[in-house]
Amino acid sequence: MDERSVVDVFLSGGIIAYPTEGVFGLGCDPDNEQAVEKLLALKNRPVEKGLILLAANYSQLLPYINDDLIPPDKRYTVLSRWPNGITQVMPKNNNTAAWLTGRFNTIAVRVTDQPDVVALCKQTNKPIISTSANLSGSEPAMTWQALENNDELASKIDFIIKGKTLGFTQPSTIIDALTGETFRA
Repeated sequence: MDERSVVDVFLSGGIIAYPTEGVFGLGCDPDNEQAVEKLLALKNRPVEKGLILLAANYSQLLPYINDDLIPPDKRYTVLSRWPNGITQVMPKNNNTAAWLTGRFNTIAVRVTDQPDVVALCKQTNKPIISTSANLSGSEPAMTWQALENNDELASKIDFIIKGKTLGFTQPSTIIDALTGETFRA
């Protein structure tokens, strides 16, 4: 690996491995279609499934969600769930790319307080794609050491942030932001 900074890697379309709340994630710039395609190919993940965006704050998600479709009485509930390991499925903006939303008219988003991710998102002023650091069907990596020891995966990652997860024992819960329905517990 070269000595480029994680921000340089993000801005140039690289794939970054990073700690989330419970597992290591893989991500890239959500606005770079080639980077997203590279990430989906690495994971052998169909684009139709959609992806999660992870952000340092709600304002970083506004370009991707249709905030106007969130009723004022629901906004407090939606915002009160963060920062935490709760991914919320929200109405997407009309101009949000299909490579992020897949077959859905919604987008999955999360505001985190994992310090490494918060720092990266603040430096780029953008969310990062978040999908578990594994090949489809395999267990996600829990540490950067496990990632480095997985030659098949590590060789396809451009930068590994050597931080720690927040210690959650499961991947994030996924819920419908407006109804509270749970998609993944």
